[in-house]
Amino acid sequence: MSGDGDSAGAERSGARGELAGQTVVVVGGSAGIGLETARQVRAAGGELVLVARNAERLRRAADELRPLSAAVFDAFDTERMERFLGELPGRVDHVLVTAGSPSYTPLDDLDLTDAGRDFGGRLAMVLAVARASRGKVRAGGALLFIGGTGGRRPAPGMAVTGALTAALPALVANLALEVAPVRVNLIAAGFVDTPLSAALLGDQLEARREALRKTLPIGRVVGPADVAALAVHLMVNDALTGATYDIDGGQQLLAH
Repeated sequence: MSGDGDSAGAERSGARGELAGQTVVVVGGSAGIGLETARQVRAAGGELVLVARNAERLRRAADELRPLSAAVFDAFDTERMERFLGELPGRVDHVLVTAGSPSYTPLDDLDLTDAGRDFGGRLAMVLAVARASRGKVRAGGALLFIGGTGGRRPAPGMAVTGALTAALPALVANLALEVAPVRVNLIAAGFVDTPLSAALLGDQLEARREALRKTLPIGRVVGPADVAALAVHLMVNDALTGATYDIDGGQQLLAH
């Protein structure tokens, strides 16, 4: 993100101390949407606990953001996740989980062990966070998970991602009842211009950006700051729970 994008994101989040005195755990907080959300939490006056799998990226994020603490582990390790959240000192206000990446593997090339991890591991991670939150997240606080919209259109190679896209909203709605008064919401993003998108698209990235600029109703590509601003709003607005919030710049409105 450019400096201009970062300041625009801070403005959209409302850098007015909306999260002053609050602590936000960001799982996947060393890059992309997680890192940008962590920045906006700080801009809104909040404190941070950061979790990531990549130690070097996490160190750089911690140097920038000065969190209360930081931990390196794989979010799909559900025992570690529950233990980590349970051992945090005192209560926390919100937890954002961005861990996990989409699978675009055709059926003939699919490794079933990988598919089981992508699907079952992702759902188990959400369940672990929700279960641990009951004794850790304050009443009215929020659990936020990042999903996607792309899997809503069936296509070759989208079996695992499509199944997750359908499952996560139902899981979140049920958890919102089970862990109330802690709130639970899902952010379903379309294409977001992140390092993960760059890694997935490789030399096709710029062509994808240009196509979206020309076709999206908003006339630009959705960036991490846009998703982060939505995440901060869902933390602040305590009337919102059990729902899925799309952010794709109108991508779903277009014919494919």
